[in-house]
Amino acid sequence: MEWIETTGATVEAALDVALDMLGVHEDEVEFEVVQESKSGFLGRFGGADARLRVRLKPVSREKPNDRRRRKQGRNRDGGGRNRKTEPRRPANGQQREKPRNDESEKKMNEETISVEDQATAATEFAAGLVEAYGFSAEVTNEIDEDIINIHIDGDDLGLMVGPKGATLQAVEEIVRAVVQRESGGHGARVYVDVGGYRAKRRAALAAFTEKLVAQVKDTGMELPLEPMGASDRKVVHDTVSEIDGVKTSSEGEDPRRYVVIRPA
Repeated sequence: MEWIETTGATVEAALDVALDMLGVHEDEVEFEVVQESKSGFLGRFGGADARLRVRLKPVSREKPNDRRRRKQGRNRDGGGRNRKTEPRRPANGQQREKPRNDESEKKMNEETISVEDQATAATEFAAGLVEAYGFSAEVTNEIDEDIINIHIDGDDLGLMVGPKGATLQAVEEIVRAVVQRESGGHGARVYVDVGGYRAKRRAALAAFTEKLVAQVKDTGMELPLEPMGASDRKVVHDTVSEIDGVKTSSEGEDPRRYVVIRPA
């Protein structure tokens, strides 16, 4: 994963920008501070924003140069669990740290389980959650480089989605935590979808964002959106980035963090 550079009034603000751009959580990235923020004369003149270099934590793969996409899964109506993965010991270091050198990064990757094994662990755990809910559903995974998509498909799964996707968000957080534990804190990015809810929401949100962009262009005024989660903010950022004449920024603090669309 290549490095990206972001700026902000503080290191925390610059990191928030990067997390929005990447659509991930803080424990899934590593960064280095290129420049600390500096106060100017009387707090106004000659100041400088903090600047960071950020990237996703590297993930160990069986074939690092092989771009692949595959599916695997099981129907929860029958069959047992065929595979277990032994947890690895956590990697050393704090969450907010400078990137490791090549030698330590190589050692870290050797201790990290492959993306395929991470996907298996995520799939089995998600299948266990489905059983705990008492549902009958098919749980599959799809790997696209360093991204693991878990799909839960079946009938009457609304309880696993919850109001505005709140339960689904919690399920995704738990599955991510399992993968992070199994990989020693350097797991792949994991996304969970139930009954295609996320895919439908992304399409609807992108279409809604396009209408808001047209409004901003017509009025020439910035438009703040309602607070939303990191995954939804990423959809807005990505949609606006493909349209000339407008730009976005995220403001506020979670869980009330929101996107502002403004003329470029």
